Amino acid sequence: MAQPAWEHDPQPLPLDSAPLPEYGAGSLADLLPTLAAGMDVPGMSAAISELTPADRNCVFLIDGLGWEQLKAHPEDAPFMTSLLASSRGGTGRPLTTGYPATTATSLASVGTGLPPGAHGLPGYTVRNPDTGELMNQLRWQPWTAPGPWQPYPTVFQRAHDAGVHAAQVSSPAFQNTPLTKVALSGGTFHGRLSGEERMDLAAAQLAAGDRSLVYTYYAEVDGAGHRFGVDSDTWRGQLMYVDRLVQRLAEQLPPRTALYVTADHGMVDVPFDEQHRIDFDEDWELRAGVALLGGEGRARHVYAVPGAENDVLTCWREVLGEQFWVASREEAIAAGWFGPHIDERVYARIGDVVAAARDDVLIIASEREPKESVMVGNHGSMTPAEQLVPLLEVRS
Repeated sequence: MAQPAWEHDPQPLPLDSAPLPEYGAGSLADLLPTLAAGMDVPGMSAAISELTPADRNCVFLIDGLGWEQLKAHPEDAPFMTSLLASSRGGTGRPLTTGYPATTATSLASVGTGLPPGAHGLPGYTVRNPDTGELMNQLRWQPWTAPGPWQPYPTVFQRAHDAGVHAAQVSSPAFQNTPLTKVALSGGTFHGRLSGEERMDLAAAQLAAGDRSLVYTYYAEVDGAGHRFGVDSDTWRGQLMYVDRLVQRLAEQLPPRTALYVTADHGMVDVPFDEQHRIDFDEDWELRAGVALLGGEGRARHVYAVPGAENDVLTCWREVLGEQFWVASREEAIAAGWFGPHIDERVYARIGDVVAAARDDVLIIASEREPKESVMVGNHGSMTPAEQLVPLLEVRS
């Protein structure tokens, strides 16, 4: 006999059911160290065992192109689809991004070769322990000194110091941003507006050294997903365009080159109703005892009023625990969500409570975050649609 609805006792999701990123063997943070180790850069180790060394390596990062979204649209991306079997050294397997699956965190993981608990960009917005304010790590607002915030050298810098020709080819708008400085600096930056120009220049930069490490980037797939969703005509048009860019670059590779096509996260479309979009600004239970709401809709950092940490954790578990993995800071760290080690300077940037969505739901904040709250496509959590990204390979 079915249990009456009023007797239903919600059980929070067990934390060990969250699919952890593959730190140390198959995450974005492991990619550049593996490539650099193959070029004999000191201090680098080949964590992704499936990859074969090359003298010249190019990473083309397509913002927002998850593994599941690519596989779901073969007719719109015929060239990349033809490379699916090449992913992760011919295993046909994806990488994981790291938690949270969001651009600032993932780009820092790529560029530094470190997981979020070490590089210190563990979310879209996090609390700055020195000021008590929320810091947006994508837009770098309010401005914070980049060096102390992320003090480690990038893999590009270490490669450059070892005599490797290192270069980034991206939009000119990114050249002098703090995020670029802390995540992707080292070697030379080349700004180009069009995708075609970036592909052509990336190929030229690969040929400029006997050992080369080149990074290039395309953002608009992510933008189309946020605005219109990951199966919209606009999104599919962007996928078709970037597929042609990948083929254009692949056809120009100089000898002894490995091209790797990857992404910083995937994406989930979330319906526009109260069941799928829980509004923090209108929910007195979720607001109780909360000083700051950080992160983003599918990966929240919750900072409690001092002394209210346990009450906030209990309440969030009761309200959200069947749809979100809800952990205390210590539980999330112990579970390895942010990597195997947390630097001391990073500890208090992580929320007192961390909430990661399992279902197609969001915790929006319609008043505090009006623009983010109306996005169709979203990301951040540990579900396969968000976490898994390709590592397509072309060799010359």
